[in-house]
Amino acid sequence: MPTPEEYRQAAQQMERLAELDEEEEQVLGEAETALGMNFDEVRASLNTGAVFSELEEITKLSNDLGINASQARKHLDSFPKEYIVKEETVPDLIKKLRRARRKLKGDDRERMSKSIDTLIDAYSDHIDKSIDSIYWIRPYKSTLLKMRFNEKDLHKLYKMKDTEMRRQVVDSLCKHWEADLNQRQVNLGKEFAILQKEMTSAKKQFRNCIAKISTQSITKSKKERIEDFILKAVCDEPGIGAKQIHERMPNVLYKSSSPSSISQLVKKLEIVNTSGSYYKFSSEIKKNIWAYTAAFIDSDGYITMDRSFNPRVGLVATGERGKAFMEEMHKSIGFGRLHLDQKSPQDTRPVNRLNFYSQDDVQNLLTKCLPHFRLKKGNANLLLELVRMKKSYKKQEWYKQRCGEIFKLMKWENHKDHVGFDFEKEGIYKDDIQKYRDNCKMSAMDDLEGIGTIIKSDRAELVRSYPKLRPLPDEGIREFESKINDRFNFESAASIISKLLAKYKNQLRTLRKSQENNTVKDKLQKRAKYA
Repeated sequence: MPTPEEYRQAAQQMERLAELDEEEEQVLGEAETALGMNFDEVRASLNTGAVFSELEEITKLSNDLGINASQARKHLDSFPKEYIVKEETVPDLIKKLRRARRKLKGDDRERMSKSIDTLIDAYSDHIDKSIDSIYWIRPYKSTLLKMRFNEKDLHKLYKMKDTEMRRQVVDSLCKHWEADLNQRQVNLGKEFAILQKEMTSAKKQFRNCIAKISTQSITKSKKERIEDFILKAVCDEPGIGAKQIHERMPNVLYKSSSPSSISQLVKKLEIVNTSGSYYKFSSEIKKNIWAYTAAFIDSDGYITMDRSFNPRVGLVATGERGKAFMEEMHKSIGFGRLHLDQKSPQDTRPVNRLNFYSQDDVQNLLTKCLPHFRLKKGNANLLLELVRMKKSYKKQEWYKQRCGEIFKLMKWENHKDHVGFDFEKEGIYKDDIQKYRDNCKMSAMDDLEGIGTIIKSDRAELVRSYPKLRPLPDEGIREFESKINDRFNFESAASIISKLLAKYKNQLRTLRKSQENNTVKDKLQKRAKYA
């Protein structure tokens, strides 16, 4: 049986999943821009209140949005995958956590309680998203929550394709809602009891509708089970091969697969194949490659420059897993130079590097990663200043002196935490550091290019990159831009946006009310005009 510490770790993993779901909004905004389509329009087209079959919904969606049926089918919400932690469902895990909590006392018991609460909150969000994915039942969510159901029941509702069955479910929900509404207006008595029976009858009708959908319809096919087994085997034992996976399969799956079929499925599952060894990396890499790259550079990378003032940025990983990881990062980023299987100075595992040497590559990488840096944002800003100087300002009288200052600042940033580092040997003195920082030439280069104080990125461009900025006023946008471009501000973009939304909360509420009032006035004027 897992230990209480393992349960707490599982709860922390669920909390991390909840954080990733918050980042999903930003990805959706980017997807809307790429597709040229607003997902709110898709939802509005589906949330008409009428109940149709899936085929009728697809036809309506394709007509409303001017797309073909295949594209329309993709826009229908997919049912979220079931949360499995330590090969157990979340409700079962919570039961075990509560049993384990009985044996604890003091701080350990309190920490366990917090872990359970975190797990419950994450699972509640998952259930909400599962209900929202069933677009035809979404308008009746408040009543549905009063019914008895579990995650499998929601999956069965998602699998309902027939118009008649869907309407029976909606009919039971409406009956319960109507009886519940009437019951609130009467006192305890005969009428109250009659309405209570109607509510109970509506709940039975709802359960009967769900019972008509067989459990087999939501059970995974053999192919899906093979894919799940491959994913689990690769995640549990990185570097495993197709033959080893096949040998470990249970008899039912073993007879339906082979090493060659496994190697074909691996490509579909986005598993990295390095000389016959399989590795599966976090979906975060694909979700936001620049945030992931920034985090990797912060922990296991470097931003520096050599004595000839050439910029250098690199990512480092060791071993076979590190090799596969570097290949995947190189493929996802799309540029840089890969150095694999280099000899380690300590003669241990081989070292693999993804380096960026050219000025264009360095500028492109650091510009996109800049909002996501936590530890090396100062280094990134110094290198961006250097690259800009080298590209256009070599003839300026301050060029050579400033290059020397940037070199000293870079040394300081990279070694300021190293006890015993001899800065005086490099001609670096602590009293001069602030002077070098104040001598930044970015504003001077802006003046030379005629930029002045003009905001470099217009509002539309910033909102495309950060959709959560959309409700902020122009002054909030300017404040965000100044903070995100501040080389000594190590706060993440998400944190800055949340603080700005809180700061301008009252102003946004007032603006929203005025917009609503204007809308009402316009409607009244139109009615008066045509009356």
